[in-house]
Amino acid sequence: MQIEDIKVTSKSNFSQRIIALGIVFAFLYWASSIVITLLLAVLLAYFLDPVVNVLEKIHIPRAVGALFALLAVSSIFGGMGYLVVSRADQFAQDWPRYSTVLHNGMTVLDRKLAVFEKQVEAIAPQEEKGRSSPVRITETQRPVRDLLFRGVGSLYAFLLVATFLPFMVFFMLAAKPRIWQATMDLFPADDRTRVQEALEQVSLVLRSYVAGNALVALILMLGSWGFFLAIHLENPFLLGCVSGLLNLVPYLGAVLAWLPPFLIGMTQWNSIGAYLGVAATLSGLHIFGLNVLIPAIVGRRVHLNALAVTLALLFWGWMWGAIGLILAIPITATVKVVCDHVEGLEPAGRWLGA
Repeated sequence: MQIEDIKVTSKSNFSQRIIALGIVFAFLYWASSIVITLLLAVLLAYFLDPVVNVLEKIHIPRAVGALFALLAVSSIFGGMGYLVVSRADQFAQDWPRYSTVLHNGMTVLDRKLAVFEKQVEAIAPQEEKGRSSPVRITETQRPVRDLLFRGVGSLYAFLLVATFLPFMVFFMLAAKPRIWQATMDLFPADDRTRVQEALEQVSLVLRSYVAGNALVALILMLGSWGFFLAIHLENPFLLGCVSGLLNLVPYLGAVLAWLPPFLIGMTQWNSIGAYLGVAATLSGLHIFGLNVLIPAIVGRRVHLNALAVTLALLFWGWMWGAIGLILAIPITATVKVVCDHVEGLEPAGRWLGA
């Protein structure tokens, strides 16, 4: 009887874990705006915490230091946003030229596809030609209404992040000692040493990830900007910023970074060689950033194998879209640190870092 009870209990525990995991993932999906805002606030708070600590050492109150650091970062992002918007305004004025070329290219492609379809129909079996093709009844869509509601949802998520993110970062920085102590009090006294080590390692990993990726993004942006200047491509600064940031996206970034210069280059290039040269150069920058810069700057602290990174990007990208691709690696790195410090989960941590 005891053996049967143990088996039933183990099965029920496994089922309960699966159900609990499903509930957690459902919450992460439906409450994505709240969770994403919280995660972005945590990342930014870890990034700014060393600055606040330095200001605190020179006898500046922690709340004042947190406010100063937050205002400094906001000013930097505001200045960069102003530069990007000013260049984007110039691009918007030139858009009719690009749209005309793009429309002509799509028209040519459509004609070639029509010719190809006629050739396929010409070689089709005679009995299939005689058959009457089934009538397809398509439901009338309402794209305007769908796009409107989709845009309202995206705007709501953006406003939620933009409104609450600064306040959350400020409170996390200003009240860090009290929050840290309150967090430690949640655990038994025997486990607090291990919890403290785990939290310190998570802080180091997240801070290294944010700072390292910011430095890598700056290097790739400057490299892309210099390359576009060298080939005399229009709007080089805007294209350099966009391509440099896209190059940070693992795997997909190597292809996504091609699209902005390809679009602008349609009015300047008449041969396939220019497109191939841009694709090869941007791919080289992506490979250099992914295999040299990120391992040298970020990889010392974030130890994840390529399979774990790929699975994380697929899952979180499916869950949250583009922002999921950005948060996938820090989330996975945090999970690895937790697994390394929780008894029974060490094999999972070793697998993630193998």
